[in-house]
Amino acid sequence: MRALLLGGAGFIGLHLARRLVAEGHEVTIVDDFSRGREDRDLNELRAAPAVHVISGDLTDPATFAGLPPGWDQIYLLAAVVGVRNVEADPARVVRVNTLSAMHLLDWVAPGERVFFASTSEVYAGGVDAGVVAVPTPEDIPVMISDITAPRFAYAVSKLLGEAAFLHTARAKGFDAVVGRFHNVYGPRMGADHVIPEMSLRAMRGEDPFKVPGADQFRAFCHVDDAVEAMLRLMAAPAAAGQIVHIGNDRDETNIGDLAKLVLRLAGVSPAIEPLAAPAGSVPRRCPDLTRLRELTGYEPAVPLEEGVRSTYTWYRENGWPS
Repeated sequence: MRALLLGGAGFIGLHLARRLVAEGHEVTIVDDFSRGREDRDLNELRAAPAVHVISGDLTDPATFAGLPPGWDQIYLLAAVVGVRNVEADPARVVRVNTLSAMHLLDWVAPGERVFFASTSEVYAGGVDAGVVAVPTPEDIPVMISDITAPRFAYAVSKLLGEAAFLHTARAKGFDAVVGRFHNVYGPRMGADHVIPEMSLRAMRGEDPFKVPGADQFRAFCHVDDAVEAMLRLMAAPAAAGQIVHIGNDRDETNIGDLAKLVLRLAGVSPAIEPLAAPAGSVPRRCPDLTRLRELTGYEPAVPLEEGVRSTYTWYRENGWPS
């Protein structure tokens, strides 16, 4: 099988590429390296004969024009993500995320199969407004509660992508699967996500240890489970044309308890200082995985403590530039 990973040098992309290569598939990675790293992990992957890495700007249609045709699977993972990035430059978020999607839609051929990486943020406004239940299924109304808030630039870009892929797939004759990720974490994911961010602060010996949103709840999904869900969806004919939630509904945890877990794994005991949650952050997020289970038989396999331990260990050994 030939797989094209757009944004494949980033967090989820690299883990997906490793899995595909391990299963004997040919993988081509396209990335502009604005987020993906030229590091040991990528270099080890690049050394495999079945892996091809192309440096390219996915907001430029010329990048797509230079790619060969005939892919069994295409994954659009490229995006500007992270609350800090979104709040610092929301216009870049909309531009990069939208143009990458639209140029792919112009280029993809009939009969191909595309996975579009979306996010639970597309319905976060409904959770805030109290009109969306938690755990959350896919057939709820999506809602942006405050379009003036910079953080919603990301949600808007992904909501546009969902609509564009689902409708264009029907019109153009290719398969589209939309996966909404819910708090995916793991090694090599950057420093903005709560688990690596806490891990790095614990290593630095922060005391008191600040915990924004300590009373909030999240259901964290290890990247290995997320990759398993993606591959199962791409192999399931009935997933075409569907929006499917991807996550782990078995390990919902309080953020304060997550901080205690990270500190225990780090072997430190600072005073914990609960702080107000970041503006726009929902009090609880957990996916309803009924549709994913019915389509694929997926069950999350990585327990939270095991996943946090492997993530903490990776950051302890590799660090991450601030």
